[in-house]
Amino acid sequence: MFSATDPGPLAGTGAGFTELTTCADAVSGAKRPAGPLPAGDPAEVLAAVLARLGGDGLPERGLGSAAALDLLARVLGEHGADLAHPLAAAHLQPPPLSVAVAADALASTGNNSVDTYDSGPASIAVERWVVTGLAALAGYGPGSAGVFTPGGTLSNLTALLLARDVAAAGRGLDARRDGVAALPRPVVFCSRVAHFSVHRACAVLGLGEAAVRAVEVDAEHRMLPGALEEALTRLAEGETPVAVVATAGTTDFGTVDPLRPLAEIARRHGVWLHVDAAYGFGALFSRRLAGRVDGIALADSITADLHKIGWQPAAAGVLLVRDGTSFAALDRSVAYLNPEDDRTQGYDGALGRSLQTTRRPDAVKVAATFLAHGRAGLGELLDRCHELTRRAEALISADDRLELVAGAHLTTVVFRYLVRDPARSGAVNAELRRRLLRSGDALIGRTDVAGRTCLKLTLLNPAATEADLVDLLALVRQAGAATEDLFEEGAA
Repeated sequence: MFSATDPGPLAGTGAGFTELTTCADAVSGAKRPAGPLPAGDPAEVLAAVLARLGGDGLPERGLGSAAALDLLARVLGEHGADLAHPLAAAHLQPPPLSVAVAADALASTGNNSVDTYDSGPASIAVERWVVTGLAALAGYGPGSAGVFTPGGTLSNLTALLLARDVAAAGRGLDARRDGVAALPRPVVFCSRVAHFSVHRACAVLGLGEAAVRAVEVDAEHRMLPGALEEALTRLAEGETPVAVVATAGTTDFGTVDPLRPLAEIARRHGVWLHVDAAYGFGALFSRRLAGRVDGIALADSITADLHKIGWQPAAAGVLLVRDGTSFAALDRSVAYLNPEDDRTQGYDGALGRSLQTTRRPDAVKVAATFLAHGRAGLGELLDRCHELTRRAEALISADDRLELVAGAHLTTVVFRYLVRDPARSGAVNAELRRRLLRSGDALIGRTDVAGRTCLKLTLLNPAATEADLVDLLALVRQAGAATEDLFEEGAA
């Protein structure tokens, strides 16, 4: 136990790796649940964790490093979600690669930041190296740039901030100085199934959620170019088009908007095109699937989340821009961080590209992954997951108790359990998923398609097999049948 005057070994002195070994030993010794989740109602599980931690309040005396890490490792291992479990298939949350986990700990050990040169020069160089590689993968040229973010929500927010300022500048205005007043009646276009973060970004930027115009989609949930063209042509007097947000990999379906036609329309109308490829950017790792995001290089900006397809520990979001000068809207020179005369001498970081100031070097784990696996290795992981999703589609289609709603585009498949009484379909599908969560046996997703409650598999575990899918769907059928019986007994 350490006293107030003896904090124990500091990681920056080279220590800290003993603690990592302690964590690894504790995790391996933890009594994992049989399934991907701990069994029990949410209140029970959360209460069990609080009890293990010692109840409410900050402890007066510490346990010491070894005991604290052992306790937390066991709590997280025994009461957390096991994303490496083959029956964990709910969200765009992959089991992370071990090399990325190790590199993430390595980055934390130095506690460097990437906002200024003297906060972490090596980390700044690593981020630039990774961003340059990702920009080239997207098809961007040498004038492009990028920055790491906590994820797609902040990437989309930053992209729309840049688009807002470009739209204001086109009217001879300064959005950074004049704020909302610089853009009367702003409008942002996205598909009807675009991520909710587009609406949130518009609210945060002061444009208002009412600025978002939902564009109709086709049967595959892809934005209709004709509908976008019509919407842009029919702008009311005084409305300012700020951006078109295309989606490359919708959360539920993995579908990709027709990027080339949308880019042509946006260019013709002089509107910024942002591609939210938080999910779909990873398709570029695969030689087989890269064509699904054809045209992404035509975007003015791109969101990518490598903690989805990329198998990184969160967070590993990236915003790429085709023209690096677009970041001028975020440029800052602050006397106590990056004074201008230092910057002109090369002592600069990434402060002028981010909405964050202190920012951990998340690019380190990505760099380790790229160096360890290369594009081909990551592409093979995605190909395995895609093939597994196609097998799930086939198994669901062949099952007379299940209905396929949306098949495999990337790594998701949407379906429903077929209920004897169609009037109870929504309630049964919702409850059977909760039943699986309470038991801890399986972790599957849920969504709504055309007003119908549906189930979803998101398959990002390249170690899972077809046998695991068979087991997973069998659990869905069993939970569905038990839920139906319970509802019918209650009705009787």
